[in-house]
Amino acid sequence: MKQEAMTLIDGKATAAAIKQEIAEEVRQIVADGGKQPHLAAILVGHDGGSETYVKNKVLACEACGFKSTLIRYEDDVTEEELLSKVAELNADADIDGFIVQLPLPRHIDEQKVIMAIDYKKDVDGFHPINVGRMAIGLPCFISATPLGILTLLRRYGVETSGKKCVVLGRSNIVGKPMAQLMLQKHLGDSTVTVCHSHSATLKEECRQADIIIAAIGRPDFVTADMVREGAVVIDVGTTRVPDPSRKSGYRLNGDVKFDEVSAKASMITPVPGGVGPMTICSLMKNTLAAAKKEYYQ
Repeated sequence: MKQEAMTLIDGKATAAAIKQEIAEEVRQIVADGGKQPHLAAILVGHDGGSETYVKNKVLACEACGFKSTLIRYEDDVTEEELLSKVAELNADADIDGFIVQLPLPRHIDEQKVIMAIDYKKDVDGFHPINVGRMAIGLPCFISATPLGILTLLRRYGVETSGKKCVVLGRSNIVGKPMAQLMLQKHLGDSTVTVCHSHSATLKEECRQADIIIAAIGRPDFVTADMVREGAVVIDVGTTRVPDPSRKSGYRLNGDVKFDEVSAKASMITPVPGGVGPMTICSLMKNTLAAAKKEYYQ
């Protein structure tokens, strides 16, 4: 009986619905004589994961009625050349927002590149100005994955105010911003605990959580004995694990041991098809906000 009560949080369907809403708004903007939103992406090298992400971002732009530009470089591009392109995109009035797909090759200082992006066009939400504004609750571009998770929780009517939320992982891209958003009064309004690989009481903390957001990057890390009955479980993990039965030779595996945890959770996101599509959809939301100059004039 319990299994029947479990709700699968469908990120794919939610993202598709939001992209339709965005496309409708863009049609209206263009019909009223406004400018079509324009997103650019810089891709360095041929990392398989990055290739897939960027391809999906270009497809999402098409679905939302945006213009998109993809700028490609080989692995041996110099830091100077990359920074020069960033400066060019900063100055291009037609481009509303742009991203530099991470990770970058070792010889390039990622932080230096992020700092060089005009924060008013930083639709990934990685620039320290956006990160800082988010931390104190000012309007800004919120990092796409945490924004996607927050959107899923809202769309599925998950009560977060006053609830105990455990965030597993402390990365700058997911863990830290997620904790900030769940803490903020007008957003998550939760009691937040951040756990990581060195947390001594990690299992105990998880067992008390109403909401678990797993972004620790270890396949099947969260097991049934770590989850209380009726908890909401959000799985951010996307590790490629070998799978000879697949054409690609691998499958995407989450941080949560889905089969056993879903028997206890009231709601859970699958991998793939949960948080992933929402990340790209949030990037589209940020790009639309950039085009409308919602946060920064």
